Amino acid sequence: MADWQKITGGITAPRGYRAAGITAGLKPSGLPDLALIFSEVEAIAAGVFTTSQVKAACVEYCRQRLQAKHSARAILCNAGQANAATGSQGYLDTLESAMAVGQALNIPSESVLVASTGVIGQRIKMDALRSGIPKVVAALSETGSDAAAGAIITTDLVTKSIALETTINDRPVRIGGIAKGSGMIHPNMATMLAFVTCDAVVSPSLWQQMLARAADRSFNSITVDGDTSTNDSLIALANGQSRTPAITEWGAEAEKLEAMLTEVCQHLAKAIARDGEGATCLIEVEVTGAHDEISARQIAKTIAGSSLVKSAIFGRDPNWGRIAAAAGRAGIPFEQENLQIKLGNFLMLENGQPLTFDRAAASAYLKKATVGAYLKEDTVLISVNVGNGHGVGKAWGCDLSYDYVKINAEYTT
Repeated sequence: MADWQKITGGITAPRGYRAAGITAGLKPSGLPDLALIFSEVEAIAAGVFTTSQVKAACVEYCRQRLQAKHSARAILCNAGQANAATGSQGYLDTLESAMAVGQALNIPSESVLVASTGVIGQRIKMDALRSGIPKVVAALSETGSDAAAGAIITTDLVTKSIALETTINDRPVRIGGIAKGSGMIHPNMATMLAFVTCDAVVSPSLWQQMLARAADRSFNSITVDGDTSTNDSLIALANGQSRTPAITEWGAEAEKLEAMLTEVCQHLAKAIARDGEGATCLIEVEVTGAHDEISARQIAKTIAGSSLVKSAIFGRDPNWGRIAAAAGRAGIPFEQENLQIKLGNFLMLENGQPLTFDRAAASAYLKKATVGAYLKEDTVLISVNVGNGHGVGKAWGCDLSYDYVKINAEYTT
């Protein structure tokens, strides 16, 4: 049983945080497009970012800020323009954005982190941003998480949010998070955008280590379409307002906090995969028997990211051969005669030998998976065993439908 409980409030559930989301005129649609997260006190800050060689200006800015100063008080996010591949002026726009937020909040600009999402190659609409910053600051609220979650999305069909609470040293500790992402999801760091708040007291180095491991077990284990974004950013703040003793080294308290952080990240990551562009179901792949966790995750992510596997699941075709082929090309050595594959409760391959199974029933199992109210029935479970090792890993993805091509064919037109 989990050592935490789900609560309401999203990123403003932890103590000492406010958030807001407004319409500033950055999106052509006229939908909310500017979000702000604010800590009442300076918070320890950690981040994990895209590994792409083409990085948005905000990614370079945040990396530099976090290397020089492991704390922050505010995160500004604009949606509509990615401000990636925009040259030196794009970076100056990011600097100006941070300075404007700092002035409006009466805090140093060095305490402001910036994230952007939208069309690559387009600069932020600075006139709209300049006029929007005072409005988003004025809208900051202890109940502003939903508004912020709605202001960071682009092609998402739904917002993504969660908050959990546990007890450390007999005091409640909370972690909240919001995320956006639907397409261009195959992260080599984290996800499109995810922001996490926490009210625990934790050292900067430990918080960064926890976040990196949580990212590997969540956002780095999802795939929608095989494309890594230029703007991928996962930023986490810990402001200490729970008044618990400082967590400065590994132990029971640190383990509990990291487990809850990982759960928050996994919830958001699965929500992104479930909301994949054109998707009709969530795919969960579990690999066991590998040499270690990293190897197991690599096989699982290769299967979840296979276009042939994803297409077969969309067609409700229980074609386990595609799963076997994907596992075999993951770059992780294993003995073929040890391979076992299950689709739901249907055992299809055992000890490398194909088995007779009810193909019509297996297809019906796939047909039950429908996106809707985030029910368990919308998840297709693929289980693969590759040997006798202790490594276990999971990855999440979605099926590949006709609508994915339609959405992306018309993205800028």
